[in-house]
Amino acid sequence: MTRGNQRELARAKNAKKQQDNKRGQASSQKDGNKGMTLEARKQRDAEMMRLKQQKATSKKDGGSESSN
Repeated sequence: MTRGNQRELARAKNAKKQQDNKRGQASSQKDGNKGMTLEARKQRDAEMMRLKQQKATSKKDGGSESSN
């Protein structure tokens, strides 16, 4: 039982790290949508998905297809 204190310190350190990560993710998600309406977010997300799908299909086809 000589490692009991070490375990407690590691748990406390990990809990603090997890809490900091949660706080950082929440603020970054809100900042990305700041000042945008629902429609603007939908359009932005749809365009990102279209680009992602185009990349996937061109990669699947071997890159023979040029971007439109």
